[in-house]
Amino acid sequence: MDRLALVADCGSCFGLCCVALAFERSADFPVDKDAGDPCQHLDSGFGCSIHADLRSEGYRGCTVYDCFGAGQHVSQVTFGGVSWRDDPTTSGAMFAALPVMRQLHEMLWYLVEAAERPEATVLHDELSRVRQMTLELTRTDAARLDDIDLPAHRDLVSPLLQQVSALVRAPFAGPDHRGAALLGAKLRRARLRGADLRGSLLIAADLRGADLRSCDLLGADLRDARLDGADLTDCLFLTQTQVASARGDASTRLPVALAALRRPAHWVGAP
Repeated sequence: MDRLALVADCGSCFGLCCVALAFERSADFPVDKDAGDPCQHLDSGFGCSIHADLRSEGYRGCTVYDCFGAGQHVSQVTFGGVSWRDDPTTSGAMFAALPVMRQLHEMLWYLVEAAERPEATVLHDELSRVRQMTLELTRTDAARLDDIDLPAHRDLVSPLLQQVSALVRAPFAGPDHRGAALLGAKLRRARLRGADLRGSLLIAADLRGADLRSCDLLGADLRDARLDGADLTDCLFLTQTQVASARGDASTRLPVALAALRRPAHWVGAP
């Protein structure tokens, strides 16, 4: 498995995120929507009728959501390619399956990345074992998905990821900002190589030109963080949601080994 298999393929999904998830009128959404109600912009082919204009129409939240490929897995594997429109009796179970599968796929995203890091060679056997356990959980039938103990499984995954992080960051002795409140922090051109930024709040932080190589960004909140010219070429545990929620430009350097990440259209100078 590589991370390209964990990239959302909306064309193979039954618009699950547009139906299963709830949202409230806010800066991210212009209207309220209850879980289980189709978005008013979901078309007959399970596509979004305003996809090209989501931000200008007020649906910023949609542009940063990433299911890690859970949507197509639930649609094509768990439910065998039969949509909730074709068989309405499956809708409740199908919509309930999405958030469970998304969490499993997110864990797979991190485990696959961890196994790719040469610094983590000593942990490859354990990473492979836990990754296989996670894969097997994704194959659980719909009726039993609710029985999966996600917190318990996460307790197996998290220590491994922390060990990988420590191995990758060890040569650089970067600062420890784990869980730090760095909202609006002035970190322009900061030397953060090897930093532990796991779970940190970097909302609207100025990270322009910052050196973020080999830093741990797992769970870091990068909403509206400025990444213009920042170097993230080999940072750890970066996701598409984090990239899409931040603000960057054509000179932002994303992980070179992570072809799955896409430069958001709203970034300055993005193709």
